[in-house]
Amino acid sequence: MLNNPMDVLTHYPVRKSKKQKASFQEAVCSYARQLGYPVQVESGSFGARNVVIGDAENAKYLVTAHYDTCAGLPFPNYLTPCSLPGFLLCQLLQLLFIAIVSILLAIFESVLIAGLAALFGRDLGDGWILFVGLVAPGLIWINVVFTVLLMIFGPANKNNANDNTSGVVTLLEILRTLPENQRDKVCFVLFDLEEAGLIGSSSYRKTHKQASDRQLVLNLDCVGDGDHLLMFPTKALKKNRRKLTSLYKACGYFGNKSLLVHEKGFGICPSDQMVFPCGVGICALQKGKHGLYVSRIHTAKDTVLEITNVNILRAALTSFISCDAAQ
Repeated sequence: MLNNPMDVLTHYPVRKSKKQKASFQEAVCSYARQLGYPVQVESGSFGARNVVIGDAENAKYLVTAHYDTCAGLPFPNYLTPCSLPGFLLCQLLQLLFIAIVSILLAIFESVLIAGLAALFGRDLGDGWILFVGLVAPGLIWINVVFTVLLMIFGPANKNNANDNTSGVVTLLEILRTLPENQRDKVCFVLFDLEEAGLIGSSSYRKTHKQASDRQLVLNLDCVGDGDHLLMFPTKALKKNRRKLTSLYKACGYFGNKSLLVHEKGFGICPSDQMVFPCGVGICALQKGKHGLYVSRIHTAKDTVLEITNVNILRAALTSFISCDAAQ
């Protein structure tokens, strides 16, 4: 049961198994209905279950966030959304990790197979090198697939305050505080299976393609840890000057924090807004010597959810929707 949005952090911290997701869905649906919203849970590809709150076909805006929990990793999914060299380097390091792990596993497996063969009286002798040359490459590719699947579908990361409990809490806060006379302008959607490859949002897009072609999609992902809140418009949205310009109404500075549109130069926010023409990815970034970055997510250190960030986004986006929708 949810009495307020922050209860998600304490009552529904992990949303990975079918049972965990069902419990969360039930709580959110009950909470939204108590506030007077129409709610439904839509089925999608590969068992995805999206929670849709509001009128999906007639709303002017979609406010979205993914609710599924990622798998825990031994290293953070470090991102530099505003730096192409940094982004490519991070992706390269992840691929290098997968390759090293797969090769080491293949060597171990080859030795194990040879040992078992010797145990049963089939000593490979001089054929050892040939055996490794024939078997190891296949084992490496099998291990690559296994490692990638483990990184996606492995045991849940029990600490996910930023990724993406922060997005869920912020969405529910906007849901809670949006004026009643503006509610028909907004549909709130909690996507499933984002971590598996944007499956939930892709399913939603397929079901509501005509409506989502024209809707401005405000997607909240990893908004809880960082002073620099940035909005990343999709390439298609950048060409729509009217919609893009309207986003600047939500921008502002709030003490040492800011909410700005990242329009020029390299910018990538790998999340659900990417499947929509007029999508905006919103995330919180920290600032270091080498620029803006996201850290700690997908690890046990993902424990930071700044309520100030939630309040800034709630106030800014609620005001933006109310003012812009009136025009």
